Amino acid sequence: MTKAITADLCIIGAGSGGLSVAAGAAQLGRKVVLIEKGEMGGDCLNTGCVPSKALIASAARAHAMRSAEKFGIKPVEPEIEFGGVMDHVDDVIASIAPIDSQERFEGLGVTVLREHASFAGPRQVKTENATVTAKHFVIATGSAPFIPPIKGLSETPFFTNETIFNNRTLPDHLIVIGGGPIGVEMAQAHRRLGAKVTLIEGDTILNKDDPELVEVVRTQLKEDGVDIIEKAIVDGATPSGDGVQLTAGGRTISGSHILVAVGRKPTVDGLNLEAAGVDYDKTGIKTDSTLRTTNKRIYAIGDVRGGLQFTHVAGYHASVVIRGMLFKMPATNNDDQAPWVTYSDPELAQIGLTEAAARARHGNVRIVCAAFANNDRAEAMRDTRGFIKVTTAKDGTILGAAIVGAGAGDLIQTWAFAISNRQKIKGFTNMIAPYPTRGEISKRAAGAWYTQALFSKRTKMLVSLLSIFD
Repeated sequence: MTKAITADLCIIGAGSGGLSVAAGAAQLGRKVVLIEKGEMGGDCLNTGCVPSKALIASAARAHAMRSAEKFGIKPVEPEIEFGGVMDHVDDVIASIAPIDSQERFEGLGVTVLREHASFAGPRQVKTENATVTAKHFVIATGSAPFIPPIKGLSETPFFTNETIFNNRTLPDHLIVIGGGPIGVEMAQAHRRLGAKVTLIEGDTILNKDDPELVEVVRTQLKEDGVDIIEKAIVDGATPSGDGVQLTAGGRTISGSHILVAVGRKPTVDGLNLEAAGVDYDKTGIKTDSTLRTTNKRIYAIGDVRGGLQFTHVAGYHASVVIRGMLFKMPATNNDDQAPWVTYSDPELAQIGLTEAAARARHGNVRIVCAAFANNDRAEAMRDTRGFIKVTTAKDGTILGAAIVGAGAGDLIQTWAFAISNRQKIKGFTNMIAPYPTRGEISKRAAGAWYTQALFSKRTKMLVSLLSIFD
């Protein structure tokens, strides 16, 4: 018999955004229902951020063994036990899973339904065994891999991010279709773990990032032995013996496995959004600046609304919804404050506008750079690859910052703080950076912004004049 449930809030999707809203609302005393048809924790925990970074960690250890000579240590070729690598990946997931578990959320007082949900009206959702009526709803169903219409692909075995972490045999030759962050990360990780890898991209790899910084990543990928094919559209796929075969850019590429990583699509199928009066299209659910849909009692957060599809953005959306829905505070979404990171080696991180986007929007901008080649800690670590590029308005307002180098994802956070708090680049010149750290590069870039004026003839004349008073 279908049970009837009445709640203050019903959340569809137990990924990062949905779980954050559920935890916050439940701890604030709201009656919360959380519906999830798949795994608790969503894509990030099970098939995205967590397993990919765990795999990258194994690949980094293998690479370190091969490249130890510069530290006076005899390099060795590691013996890769790929099944053991995947045990490590599974163990990392298992270690984090309790935080996202059904048991934890039920302990917070949340009613968790592990079923498929679809709207039955503007304020009602149905599952296989329940009908939920609520004051408000949050749609946080995330996204799924987009499968391109390549001739023969549907008849050819292939991985996506949702299936590749179930693979326990090292591919002999992995062909990666798609040169975005997922494709680049998985291509490099598998190459360093011993697979032959070909990476095919219809445009250029990491084409949403600054091309100057991307070139540093591209150089390392090639040095690692990844065969990169850019500006080539895959137009055919077929099984071939024990493997697969693709045609792209006039070339035929044979391999053992395919990974499709060409982007993601919002998960809206089966939600019956029409019954709820929620507008959407192929790019995602339409929302206003407060993340409300066309039904003002229904919010949409995270990947399902399109835009920047990152776990930390979904978590940020959750905070916007909590402030607006429960505290009735003015709360608007501003994705421009969201950084993104590609966890390649070296890492590539961006916050705010790239140089090209800043010039298109603001016209006359200023660019300053600082290289890790001039950073003492980078030299000590024998890793001086990369640099920082900061884009500002003429008055020093920070429009964007990008870093390519070891630990770029951590280093970008100070710039994210500055942009979200509307600080100017002068704030970095006031900072005392510990020595020796890679983080000194941020202060060096800020100093470079003032170098021309500081050592100008005018300034020298001023100093000379002031010397009279010695």
